[in-house]
Amino acid sequence: MQSDVQCFVERFTVICNKSLSHVQLACCSSHCAVPWLDKNVRVYTTNNLKHPLELTGHYGEVSAMVFGTMKDRLILCSASEDYVILWDLDQCYRQVREGAIASGRVVGTLLGRVGHLSLCPQTTKIAACSGSKVFVLNVEREEVLAVLKAHLGPVTASEFCPWDLNLLISVSKDRTFKVWDVMKSEMLFQSAVLSASPLLSLFFMEQNRQLIAGSGDGQLWCYTLPVDHKCRLATKLDLQKLEQKHQKNLRNINAVPNGTYGITQNDVRGTVETVKPVLRIWAQRPMCGHASIQQRGSYVWIGSSDGLYMLDLDTSELLITLPFKGDLSISMAGSWAISHGHGDNMFCMVTSLFEPSVVLLEVNSAGLDELCFSLVEEQLSVVPSSPLMPASPLNAEQTKQGPKPQGKTGVSCQKNVKDQALVFHTQVKSSGYSTAPHRTMFKPQTNVKKKSNTSTKTKTKKKSLLSEYPSQSLAPSICTTHLAVSTTPTTVNSLQYSGDGKQILCGLGDSSVLLYESSLTKDPAVYTGHSKSVNCVSWSHSKQWFLSSSEDTALCIWTESVAEPVLTMGCDQFAKSIRSAQFYYLDKFLLLASGSNILLYLYHLDTTRDDIKRYKQRSKSKLTGTFCMTTGTNITSVSAINDFYSYIVLAAGADRTIQVFDMNHGHVATQIPDAHSRPVHHLAQNKGSLFCSQTPESYNLFLSSAITDGLKMWDLRTARCVRRYESHVNRCHQCTAAFSPCGRFIATGSEDQSLLTGTLNGKLALFHPTDSLLLP
Repeated sequence: MQSDVQCFVERFTVICNKSLSHVQLACCSSHCAVPWLDKNVRVYTTNNLKHPLELTGHYGEVSAMVFGTMKDRLILCSASEDYVILWDLDQCYRQVREGAIASGRVVGTLLGRVGHLSLCPQTTKIAACSGSKVFVLNVEREEVLAVLKAHLGPVTASEFCPWDLNLLISVSKDRTFKVWDVMKSEMLFQSAVLSASPLLSLFFMEQNRQLIAGSGDGQLWCYTLPVDHKCRLATKLDLQKLEQKHQKNLRNINAVPNGTYGITQNDVRGTVETVKPVLRIWAQRPMCGHASIQQRGSYVWIGSSDGLYMLDLDTSELLITLPFKGDLSISMAGSWAISHGHGDNMFCMVTSLFEPSVVLLEVNSAGLDELCFSLVEEQLSVVPSSPLMPASPLNAEQTKQGPKPQGKTGVSCQKNVKDQALVFHTQVKSSGYSTAPHRTMFKPQTNVKKKSNTSTKTKTKKKSLLSEYPSQSLAPSICTTHLAVSTTPTTVNSLQYSGDGKQILCGLGDSSVLLYESSLTKDPAVYTGHSKSVNCVSWSHSKQWFLSSSEDTALCIWTESVAEPVLTMGCDQFAKSIRSAQFYYLDKFLLLASGSNILLYLYHLDTTRDDIKRYKQRSKSKLTGTFCMTTGTNITSVSAINDFYSYIVLAAGADRTIQVFDMNHGHVATQIPDAHSRPVHHLAQNKGSLFCSQTPESYNLFLSSAITDGLKMWDLRTARCVRRYESHVNRCHQCTAAFSPCGRFIATGSEDQSLLTGTLNGKLALFHPTDSLLLP
């Protein structure tokens, strides 16, 4: 970690006659304004700190100031108990050069103590918060356009909606926010009481059409603002908990030698015990020039009492913390004013909480680049970029067995001849004692194929839904087929399409495996070989085999034409139940997870059977590698790509970590500590499809699911969460998720049955891929 990185550059410090800790300051890219001697206002330029412009006209103490956002006109608005004055700074500078006194225009009189000012984006209206009321003033003349009063406590902040100038949002010490129609002077929406502390700050995310409110106890609420003005909660964050998690991750990084998880903080401090009030919220594109930091509209800066924080709302993670330390003149902040600076830099006007001083800080983008450079020290990729190493576990091959030596013939060998069975054939049909019992009496066998009566032998091809995947169509939403998989209530634990999309495997809680055609119109083929619930099913890349694993610590490999498993790996090989199983490395290996180990098996499948020795299988398997979680925790889910050669295997543990195994080197390449607040129960990778191509970088995305903690999308190259989804209900059941073959959509299960891909009530649903679906 780089503790010598200096991100804050102190431009100047102004010593006032008294504390201004709760006064709203004003700052823009070229100027900053500070109250001077209570009743005056001094305007400084950020380039030249000498000879400030002094504005006089108030008779009371100046309590709030704000700059306009218009680029071609520099406007400053200041307020006290007597007046609200609008200053045209270009005109004021001209008046001073001519020897006159700078003057402004009074737009409001005797409104009381104004605690907060805001200008609409077009600088046509002013919102002045005084007590529990919001006065909407006309900029051109002294006129009160509206008086908004419905709060039960003092209004702390208000802002105009940037995409709808007729809307105004206000937050108050009564711990609620309200949406107002300025023209009609009526309230459109009122939130519930959000916190035990008053709401202090407000900000609009124009790109996402969201509003963010911050409270005095460090809580943030992000709401969507739809057309009907019915605000819906999108994200709730706790700044103190986010910093504690951030520090814990940094400590875990130092404890893992091979870890490449990103470092985004310049020092690791102790456990935070103080409350971090959200004093200012401001958004700007990330100032880091490194390619790993994408320029998204979800990054926000939070000004608190002890420093500056950058959050990613899409992932609900803390990216950078800039605490007050070193040679800065300020240690605790009372109020913030943040604005764009020169280039990618940022200006912060901060008042001291305990001292009568105001400090102008410039956030150095070069220092942030140095911090963000450590995000990716060694990038991983699902698509391999180097050949296999000579000692790689993936180079393992099965030993070829030579032909058995022929037995000797002659008179001397007649003594070794044993008695033969008195039958007319070399093979005898089995009596059926070794076969599995019938599930239902007098039920015909569904696996037997009927022979065609026609003389010409033609192979019937199974029809899939579509010949080519519709990569440009919308996601499915209409249920075309809905059926029950069993007459008795049973769970659907696992589902998987075959690679060509013509068949669907289904693992049930009643220990059976069903094989459906993709249309779900015919009766399924039933495969019974387990004694307990089937927890995983998986197709091979060749679509010739499929496997199933169960809670009975057994794994079976099947072929469609045979009702009995071709290979059975029993409980004597595994100490604990198999949590995940699949084919790996283009069907060369079997990849299993049992206990805290990932097991790599070579296998050979032989479908021939001896009717006399039906109990003896000719298929073989051989353990070639065992890989253990570094923390020794039990594995809850494993994922790897089998559609092409890939060295990467993802494993989730019961200790909430996600570890990335590099099978080429045979060790853990990186790990993500505390990936969720609960153990991850499912991992899903973007595996693509044979019928739809994607960019190589898109295969580095994967999903993780955890109960009560929603769904997260991760980028393997940086081992960072890039997006978080919380719209579905997942409180107690292990809902899974999947990427669409085109990589454009994510489907996830939900306990409110909003998407029925495989539910606990034993039902399946098939959605046609040409209809629309609203996904998170």
